[in-house]
Amino acid sequence: MKRKTILLILLLFSSVSLINAQHPGGTKLLPLPTPAQRMWQETERAMFVHFDPAAWQGTEYDNHSTPLDRINPSKLDVNQWIDVAESWGARMIVFVAKHAGGFCWWQTETTDYSIKNTSYRNGKGDVLADLAAACRSRGMKLGIYIYPGDESWGAYLGGGGRTRDPAKQEAYNQVLRRQWTEVLTRVPDVTEIWFDGSVVVPLKDIIRSHAPDAIVFQGPFADIRWVGNEGGYAPYPLWYTLRCSDAATGTSTAAHGDPGGDCWMPVEVDVPLKNHNWFWSPENHRNLRSLDELMTIYYKSAGRGAQLLLNASPDTSGLIPDEDVALYKAFGNEISRRFGHSLAETSGKGDTLCLVPGREILIDHLVIREDLSFGQRVRRYVAEGRNGDAWFVIASGLSVGQHRIQQFLPVKVREIRLRVTESALPAVISKLAVFYVGDSNMHDVADPARDDMGNLWIRGQRNAAALDTVLSAQAVNGASSRQFTTDLSAVISLPGQYRITAEHISTGDKIPITEASLILKGIETPVLASLAEDGLSCTINITAFPLKDPGSIAFRAKTGSGFSGAIQLHIQEIRID
Repeated sequence: MKRKTILLILLLFSSVSLINAQHPGGTKLLPLPTPAQRMWQETERAMFVHFDPAAWQGTEYDNHSTPLDRINPSKLDVNQWIDVAESWGARMIVFVAKHAGGFCWWQTETTDYSIKNTSYRNGKGDVLADLAAACRSRGMKLGIYIYPGDESWGAYLGGGGRTRDPAKQEAYNQVLRRQWTEVLTRVPDVTEIWFDGSVVVPLKDIIRSHAPDAIVFQGPFADIRWVGNEGGYAPYPLWYTLRCSDAATGTSTAAHGDPGGDCWMPVEVDVPLKNHNWFWSPENHRNLRSLDELMTIYYKSAGRGAQLLLNASPDTSGLIPDEDVALYKAFGNEISRRFGHSLAETSGKGDTLCLVPGREILIDHLVIREDLSFGQRVRRYVAEGRNGDAWFVIASGLSVGQHRIQQFLPVKVREIRLRVTESALPAVISKLAVFYVGDSNMHDVADPARDDMGNLWIRGQRNAAALDTVLSAQAVNGASSRQFTTDLSAVISLPGQYRITAEHISTGDKIPITEASLILKGIETPVLASLAEDGLSCTINITAFPLKDPGSIAFRAKTGSGFSGAIQLHIQEIRID
């Protein structure tokens, strides 16, 4: 009898847990993060390190013009890199161990174009191994970036490892597989793996075997998504869930976020410290961002629930320049000044959460965090204050997630109330905190005026066009469709997402697009183009810094056959500031 009672209690508990994990109506389970995803999201801030022969050339891509015996970063100190990361609160370093030019910073047997043929430590150095050991010693998480392509194999920029010559594909696949095997068998406890621009080379077995807990950025087995720009901002609202069909493409972005989605895939915001340079050069110090710019980036990335991945660029000595070091430190100090100590905070469950400081306080910032082990539940909320009998609205919004920062005009309150007015399930708030920052120049940086307009930024439907260019296209009649190709290389200047629509040049009527793909350096790459559900537009992802060479980026599409006449294309950058 006792055993039956215990089993009955367990059964009832399991039933309650299952009900609590469902959407209203009990029709669908609420997606939850894996333990690795949750740990990654709690990291919040990470530092990219871009270091490559490109630094010796003053370029953004290695052109192979630097003799390897000239590469000798004699002052390189990986502990300086970690010091810099810690100075602004980063808890992980993502190191570019191989960029698009193919140069490897570890002792590899796959290529002679590597550290073993440089003058650095007489060819015996291994920057990746040194960094991994230092990170392990100091409690810093480590991510590894190995570019999926390699120009020496004709695995072109933006192609995810696809070779121009199909006859070379299998040989290159084996090279990349061996590189990842080398790295992951020598470097334990990798937190993040970066596939820039997705990956077509089969690597899942190697990654899951040697780094089963690593979070993967982009690709068909990714755990996290690219935000869709390199400007340092995430859209708001920001949803961590999306459709599994979108996740499986390997190129989904924040634009695919859907609060009703069935897959959990949070968002990472990668941005250079110098606008827009990933690698050091003698001239690009003039592009160093200001502290105000960095704070705006922080509010619009981490402050909207994304992870911020801010770049560092060591110079040819191997050190991060002093001017950059000072800015990182100022950035960290400013974050601590603003949010290091709250005036009052609490946590709790349910639709209403009250915070009573016990005295009158002046506040101008609100920070909310959800406990993501229960999923992203909040869909709409309002924060109210009271300093007498009547409640008044302080701020309102839609998504919360890992971290939501809202700024508003200073108000005096004795009590604060958070009301969740719409949620998938009862809210679980791990932190509700208030602050007084007192910086009038930063007012509205988190854009609270537009948060509660109800225009959910779902599947790319809400956008502002920073670029709106009209291009002509020549359509070719086929049996059941018309195909056209147009050059975009003179139009697109930065990585990002762009929406393309086709119109009759005479009537202005929109023309359905039935198939679409990008042409990168003459190679068709359909995975980087996705059609809208209504068939009236196409979204393209430009994940690599565009080259201005004519024909380097082209767009090819097919339309239905039920029209005649000339076509014009509209291309718009998808951008939410």
